[in-house]
Amino acid sequence: MSQPISKQERIYRTVALIPRGKVASYGQIADLAGLPGRARLVGKSLREAPSSLNLPWHRVLRSSGHLAFDVNSENAQRQKLRLMDENVVVLSNKVDLSKYAWQPELGELLSMAF
Repeated sequence: MSQPISKQERIYRTVALIPRGKVASYGQIADLAGLPGRARLVGKSLREAPSSLNLPWHRVLRSSGHLAFDVNSENAQRQKLRLMDENVVVLSNKVDLSKYAWQPELGELLSMAF
């Protein structure tokens, strides 16, 4: 019998699926990982994620589309630069979710079956 997948692993697998040039909110990641209402757990899990996982953490934003970090912080600058490298427009530390939000296809959702 296989081991159950931890909540963190479910989050990591979901974040890893966000395509280049797209973004998702913490709440969306929680929902897609089968953890509704656990947006804060997504943030905590990403903070604690081993760098060896090489997750696209920069693609996860607040539900408003704002960057996840304080405006003048080094992390906000890194997040902004990484998004811009993927041709995601960041204006006033915010991404237009109507243009860049990740809307997974049915196949992607089925591949997430935990």
